[in-house]
Amino acid sequence: MIVKVRGSGLRGEVRAPPSKSYTHRAVSVALLAPGASTINNPLYSRDTEATINAAKLFGAQLEAREQAITMHGLSKPQTPENVVDAMNSGTTLRIMTCVAGLVKKGYTVLTGDESLRKRPMQPLLDALGQLKIKAWSSKLNGTAPVIVEAGEMGGECVIRGDISSQFITGLLIAGSCTAEGVKVRVQGRLVSKPYIDATINVMKAFGASVEREGYSLFYSNPSGYHSTIFTVPGDYGLAGFMMAAPLVAGGRVKISGLDPSLPQADYRVVEIIRAMGADVREDEGCVEVSEAGLRGVDVELSDSPDLLPVVAVLASVAEGETRIRGVGHARYKESDRISALASELFKAGIRVQELHDGLVVGGGRLRPARLDPRGDHRLFMAFALLSLASGGGLEVLDPECASVSYPQFLDDLKKLGCEVEAR
Repeated sequence: MIVKVRGSGLRGEVRAPPSKSYTHRAVSVALLAPGASTINNPLYSRDTEATINAAKLFGAQLEAREQAITMHGLSKPQTPENVVDAMNSGTTLRIMTCVAGLVKKGYTVLTGDESLRKRPMQPLLDALGQLKIKAWSSKLNGTAPVIVEAGEMGGECVIRGDISSQFITGLLIAGSCTAEGVKVRVQGRLVSKPYIDATINVMKAFGASVEREGYSLFYSNPSGYHSTIFTVPGDYGLAGFMMAAPLVAGGRVKISGLDPSLPQADYRVVEIIRAMGADVREDEGCVEVSEAGLRGVDVELSDSPDLLPVVAVLASVAEGETRIRGVGHARYKESDRISALASELFKAGIRVQELHDGLVVGGGRLRPARLDPRGDHRLFMAFALLSLASGGGLEVLDPECASVSYPQFLDDLKKLGCEVEAR
């Protein structure tokens, strides 16, 4: 399918989709918490479906309703009777690879779609080896499919921090269910730090204990988990696409259902659009954004790499130059987001320079083109906004990929007054 988006003077209110990151973490931890836990306001998307399905394969019993998931977990996961398919979800693959190290016997095989099978796993496999768990790539190239042999996980490992914080998230979550705990030393600079904070926040909500020295050393105590009730907050990163809509098409938009009290890396989007000149008001879990002339900024996104696509699109319609730095790890996402954005923005008439760890975007005159998101949900949503900015002159391929994280994305744009043409 191909989509064009038109609209101007947008008005209305939409509710932020539930946080994908918190849904992944809450489901993964509830899997390891004996008894019945309730996860309120979960996100249902292709990515979180992968985590829910994996939890079932590891032995959790759950009932998924529209507004809540009730999950009966167990302290020791069962050996899956089938291959764990993480689909397009790196978070699922990394966390469940660690969970596989907790099973009583046998082997667990984990894989994903074509994109996921290209994403790096070797640092995590090496770390598991240090924790006495044998885990390897079936292709012996450090990517999925991954095979994990049951064992007695525990001890200390060292892992590099510059590729993905998901490695550390998985080790900490699993470490709480080991006999001696898991100590993780981070080598080098850690990216996406707020995601680790979110992980520890969820673990503590389920009764776990984590000690730390900043972001260089973490110790997941062998405390285990207990069942609880956890409410997933709205997702600032996904809501950021709605915040951007009036900035490219004019108008005023309110996004509700947000909770700034819980750590989210992508809260940074509020700070960035404000720095670019947007009129932003926050009140009781709502963010209201009004049209304004945007100016270029110099922004470092090492802790919020998922904001790269939406910031790049806003930079495309801003006055002056925007420099986006610190996101070299965005090359290991669902696509090489740096390269893909540089290519497609140039195709659309935007002055753009690709850096090893980011982009320099200088604006330009949008021209008709057909943009390819490479099956990447965040690129599709960003390019849909660029289509909106062009008055529908830009076509965007593959709208179905938005279902990975934000199935209601196009419907929410319509609620704000956009016309979405799909063929």
